[in-house]
Amino acid sequence: MSETIDETLDKWGKKTEELKLPGSFTVCGCRGKIVTTEDGKRHIELECKSKSDRDEAAAIFEEEIILRVNPKVVLEEPAPEPVTES
Repeated sequence: MSETIDETLDKWGKKTEELKLPGSFTVCGCRGKIVTTEDGKRHIELECKSKSDRDEAAAIFEEEIILRVNPKVVLEEPAPEPVTES
């Protein structure tokens, strides 16, 4: 049986509020961000430069996502991509 993130964090002595999530990330040329709704639920939103980028990201998410934990990884914010108008 898998445990919830709250149960895992509780084992580590952390609270959900202390969990620092990245402000944004990039996948397949799309800028992603984690959004919290008014009722406290979180989801991912992607903003893509083109329909083909969007379709590629959607195909990857639909196919399979593998989540790994590596406590030695240092997460850094990616450098912002230059904004170009079409």
